[in-house]
Amino acid sequence: QVHLVESGGGLVQAGDSLRLSCAASGLTFSSYGMGWFRQAPGKEREFVASINWSGGVTYYADSVKGRCTISRDNAKRTVYLQMNSLKPEDTALYYCAGNRRGYASTSFTHYDSWGQGTQVTVSS
Repeated sequence: QVHLVESGGGLVQAGDSLRLSCAASGLTFSSYGMGWFRQAPGKEREFVASINWSGGVTYYADSVKGRCTISRDNAKRTVYLQMNSLKPEDTALYYCAGNRRGYASTSFTHYDSWGQGTQVTVSS
């Protein structure tokens, strides 16, 4: 059974940084594309960043481009999201997702497995 467990969220001030982690088990991690999505209260889930199986392809939402970096360590079966210069509008529940087909995608419909999420709250 696939398990994705996010960590690293918290309450920070605007301008601070956070690094989210997603530890995977129950899957061949090195063959999975991985993504980060977020959902704020009253809003739809939105794409944040994604990375393909090798780490050679990455995509970012325009809202986080230049402030966030997605990376992965296949040996540790972990994907990361480094977030810098955080803004109050980044406040959301952040989800890690896995795509068994291996490619990076911006669409949540391409992901087969999801974590429970980690909360990020940015105060102004």
